Amino acid sequence: MGRDNVSHPQAFILVGFSDRPRLEIILFAFILVFYILTLVGNTAIILLSIMDARLHTPMYFFLGNLSFLDLCFTTSIVPQLLWNLWGPDKTITYHGCVAQLYIYMVLGSTECVLLAVMSYDRYVAVCRPLHYAIIMHSRLCLQLVSVAWCCGFLNSFVMCPQTMQLSRCGRCRVDHFLCEMPALIAMSCEDTMLVEAFAFALGVALLLVPLSLILISYGMIGAAVLRIKSAAGRKKAFNTCSSHLAVVSLFYGTIIYMYLQPANSYSQDQGKFLTLFYTVVTPSINPLIYTLRNKDVRGAVKKLLGWEKGAGEA
Repeated sequence: MGRDNVSHPQAFILVGFSDRPRLEIILFAFILVFYILTLVGNTAIILLSIMDARLHTPMYFFLGNLSFLDLCFTTSIVPQLLWNLWGPDKTITYHGCVAQLYIYMVLGSTECVLLAVMSYDRYVAVCRPLHYAIIMHSRLCLQLVSVAWCCGFLNSFVMCPQTMQLSRCGRCRVDHFLCEMPALIAMSCEDTMLVEAFAFALGVALLLVPLSLILISYGMIGAAVLRIKSAAGRKKAFNTCSSHLAVVSLFYGTIIYMYLQPANSYSQDQGKFLTLFYTVVTPSINPLIYTLRNKDVRGAVKKLLGWEKGAGEA
């Protein structure tokens, strides 16, 4: 019982950026703005993909799922972060920390696989356009999304208990602004080699395997695009994939650096800002990337706002 009480405190202290009080005020305003953009942008994508018949396609079904993931992913972190930045109270309950870690890992892992699923969708659209409707039928789309969610839950249910059961010898200060796995592992006062090995193995499975599939898909897409003789055809194919490729680059570029390194080489200050980028900034940028680069989404926005009709009459 004594060990349990020491290992599982009533609350954790999220140190965050408390060593930089002036920076906390700036970060509060910065994060609040990006969180509002995330809420508005991703909610708009979800509503548009449901309401506009032109967007009832596999691509927008996956995009709606991505927006839902980003919305939940950010919401699981940002309210607590804003609360901690606003005042002197930096605590989070033990159960709140566990819940945040579970949700964060489920959604983050699911997004890794979902981005690979979206790259397969783009491969079929560019390389096998005549068979696209037959291959990407609604049942397959549901199955692919279900696989992504199952992978996310599996990763969380394996790694979260191992992380939270580590003995921390009364330590309750998390040198981060959220309950993140590397920061919680770094707090432990026991040998964490086995947990790190599991984390690395699952990281390879859920990061590098989907990324490899994405690179293979885009390699085949690139080869197909080069065979297109007309400049207009190449441009259309490029526009079909450029938005997704930009999102993949932003997401994977930061998260791979974060999770595929040993905990003892983990730089907390660097890690905080990288985590801030892919948990706050990236989810707010994704809707802009898809909206600005996609004429179907722009058309749906104009139709929803009543601009499309006015433009036609003009």
